[in-house]
Amino acid sequence: MNADRKQKLMDLDAESLADALLALAAQSDAADELVERLIATPTENIQRCKVKLAGLKRSRRFIDWRESPGFARKLEMLLQDLRAGVTDPLAGAELVAAFYETDSGALGHCDDSDGCVGDVFRHDAKELFVEFASRCTDKAKIAAILLKLNRRDDYGVRDSLVHCAGEFLPEALIRSMISKLQERADDEKDAYRKRHHLMLIESLARQVKDAELFEQTRIASWGKLSTGACIDIARVYLESGNVQTAYSWLTKIPENDTFMSYERDQLLEEIYRRQGDKEKLTGLLYRKFRSHRANETLEGLLAVIGSDNRDEIISKEVVLILANPVLRHSDAEFLISAGKTEEAERLILERAEQLDGDHYGNLVSLANAMESENLNLAASLIYRSLLISILERGYTKAYRHGVGYLKKLDKLATSIMQWKKFDNHETFKEQIYQSHRRKNSFWSIYE
Repeated sequence: MNADRKQKLMDLDAESLADALLALAAQSDAADELVERLIATPTENIQRCKVKLAGLKRSRRFIDWRESPGFARKLEMLLQDLRAGVTDPLAGAELVAAFYETDSGALGHCDDSDGCVGDVFRHDAKELFVEFASRCTDKAKIAAILLKLNRRDDYGVRDSLVHCAGEFLPEALIRSMISKLQERADDEKDAYRKRHHLMLIESLARQVKDAELFEQTRIASWGKLSTGACIDIARVYLESGNVQTAYSWLTKIPENDTFMSYERDQLLEEIYRRQGDKEKLTGLLYRKFRSHRANETLEGLLAVIGSDNRDEIISKEVVLILANPVLRHSDAEFLISAGKTEEAERLILERAEQLDGDHYGNLVSLANAMESENLNLAASLIYRSLLISILERGYTKAYRHGVGYLKKLDKLATSIMQWKKFDNHETFKEQIYQSHRRKNSFWSIYE
């Protein structure tokens, strides 16, 4: 489609295209910027960028949250001017660094609640800097730019360039940067700024796979190490190839500490695989499967112990699931995916009082799964909980969803012959009408 339109535009004469662009530029600031960029020389584009950067740095006008997306687009266009106008990569890197130096004017006077302005610094500007820095032959000057720029980082965006230094700087220069940052940290009296320098050292140490330096720096920065710190240190040792030391750091975490347990298990899984410890790997994968029964965790376990154990494992889990007095939505979905539809229905019917429509994110998919297997009574009980939640909260924005659930219940009711201990559809419908008959907007949508 686009190729066809492009060809048709190419077939037009230049004057028609020029007139169209000028007409568009008169209606849109973005189009006007594009036209200016297209007709300017590289030198003129660079000059336009410098003027804009100077204006940003001096800016004191507050940008509220409604204006911030438009402001972010203006910043993106400024970077596009840079990309179009700069031919010397070192000059380009310097100009992108100058862009970062506008963070006080740009972020300091902006309500960036949705993060779109900050993202221009953290992503768009970073990618452009990497592009220029990778092409620049004088890597020492690039390192100097990073060090100068990161003397301060009051808005938390400048460090994004240090975090990717390994993409364009050799290890020798990175280690030179580490030495200079360490000198700054040693001389710094302010605790916050000292920690800023140490965090940059951590980032660089990880990039050159110097796990010992990372460990020393984290200890110097925080003193007593938290669970998260132990996991971070273990991760860097593992990345550097020191499996045993990575494991020793994870053993420092108390077994009953559940903070960042997912990240810890991911590291342990990789460690056991590298060590060839099938017994510990099996135990870990079994524990992960038990904590969240799903096809993905089951297949991960079977890949280690053998797929011929599938039926035995599923049978054991069915017994455990049905014996658990607490309803877990993921267990019900697992039973369906494992072909245990009768057991899945039994689970919902026996624990129907635990269905909480406030957890609609899980319940909607579960209801759909039940319905797809013609477990219509179980599906109806789930849809009832979703409908009751909406009505009891009086959440008018969700009334259309609630009406959809009620119409779904109307349809399912025609195929349910046995309601067992539960009220039939007409009784349930009358009950919710009596309880919520004053919610006229809901019933008007339904009717």
